[in-house]
Amino acid sequence: MTMLRLPLFPLNSVLFPGLVLPLNIFEERYRAMMRELLKTPEEEPRRFAVVAIRDGHEVAPSAPGMPDRTALAERGPAAGFGEDPLAAFHAVGCVADAATLREREDGTFEVLATGTNRVRLVSVDASGPFLTAELEVLPEEPGDESGALSEGVLRAFRQYQKRLAGARERSLSSGTDLPDDPSVVSYLVAAAMMLDTPTKQRLLQAPDTASRLRDELKLLRAETAIIRNLPSLPASELTRNPTSLN
Repeated sequence: MTMLRLPLFPLNSVLFPGLVLPLNIFEERYRAMMRELLKTPEEEPRRFAVVAIRDGHEVAPSAPGMPDRTALAERGPAAGFGEDPLAAFHAVGCVADAATLREREDGTFEVLATGTNRVRLVSVDASGPFLTAELEVLPEEPGDESGALSEGVLRAFRQYQKRLAGARERSLSSGTDLPDDPSVVSYLVAAAMMLDTPTKQRLLQAPDTASRLRDELKLLRAETAIIRNLPSLPASELTRNPTSLN
């Protein structure tokens, strides 16, 4: 069992290994986190953990009236996450490696990070200027028949892409290369599908690659059938994928 202790960045979305995460950092607690990461030499990984929020607010209320007009603004590293931050987050998250970390003149940050390893949240520490967490690194087991499942998922994903492009009256590029590694396929498809956060979280915490691919195959077939029978596709990304202000 490999344990890590890293800064914790909660989001209203799920980060998968291998996927890129752009962030605009403006809240003081996360600015403090980035200033700390900048102390790490450039040749070493500047890592933090991303977890999806189960119950709470990605951005803390900054003024009275949200929702109580008489309430004072929440302050501190755990603002918006209740008395027990551990209970406010999903149990499985992803380590992010900040390849680009740039401080602007106004003190905000532009960050471009990439998901690496899945981790399980063990404990959360709110005693510092930002949240930190003790994390257990989760291995990526292939599971049974992951190779064959990966091929099936890729075929279903191409059909899903075609239906989605047609429903949106967009053209689909046929020259896009898709990976052949089953675990990479499973995370790419999980990130690319139009799914709500609980479903994406379920895929992230699947016990192995094969289980994730089986789940995705069912979802792809169901979603493709829905799109095929709709005259047009609503802008569901507006409700399924909240915009991160950070």
